[in-house]
Amino acid sequence: MTTRPRTRLRLRPQGVLLILCGAALLRIALFSELYLRYVKEGLRPYLVISGVALIVLGLVGMIGRDEDEDEHAAHDEGAAETHAGHGQDAHAGHDHDHTRNPRIAWLLTAPALALLLFPPPALGSYSAGREEARVAAQGTGTFPELPAGDPVDLTLGAFASRAEWDTGASMKNRTIRLTGFVTRDDDGTWYIARLLVTCCAADAQALKVEIRDADAPAADAWVTVTGTWHPTGKPGSDAARPVLDAASVKRVPAPSDPYEKR
Repeated sequence: MTTRPRTRLRLRPQGVLLILCGAALLRIALFSELYLRYVKEGLRPYLVISGVALIVLGLVGMIGRDEDEDEHAAHDEGAAETHAGHGQDAHAGHDHDHTRNPRIAWLLTAPALALLLFPPPALGSYSAGREEARVAAQGTGTFPELPAGDPVDLTLGAFASRAEWDTGASMKNRTIRLTGFVTRDDDGTWYIARLLVTCCAADAQALKVEIRDADAPAADAWVTVTGTWHPTGKPGSDAARPVLDAASVKRVPAPSDPYEKR
């Protein structure tokens, strides 16, 4: 009478690696809003699906049957007989390789475990200081009037566009409020910045507004700055830069979604 092979779940490095990566994706996309550090909001369903798929593949990869163990044992027995014919040294070498490789494979799970426990932070002042991008209207021209009432909340992209390209000076004599994180130059000039994202953090571009008449907070601190636009040159020229004369600087918590979107 033959017995049906039993199915067992065995810990295998490749399976554990897939499960850890899948769990990391679910942690940032399903159980929190950490995914907004890396991709746009609309990509959340794809991250969740990918995380579930990785976990399923990992579990499938760790399922084995007793007959698989029997075949493995038979293979080892045959290999032992072969090595016996070639001497003890060859057999010892085989045992060394057989036991060392799985242990090395387990080291691959360390980065995946670190990703699960310590998700990377959002891009900050380091990225902004090394890639300053200008995101503006196509050429100079007049912009629509700002909404009534002061202060007016603007994105850094909107403020920069008007400062560099608006021939109508729509921000003149208006109080502007901007929010971003702090970055500084070596000469002491400081800015508030945000990263503009088209798809994900990999394509981020820096938006920076120079702040004057106020002391600089610590780098990467999130602040809301209220002040007035400081014209620096003719719109469309290299001298036209986004500069704000600060009336107040207030520390604020980092938003759950730190990036500006196109």
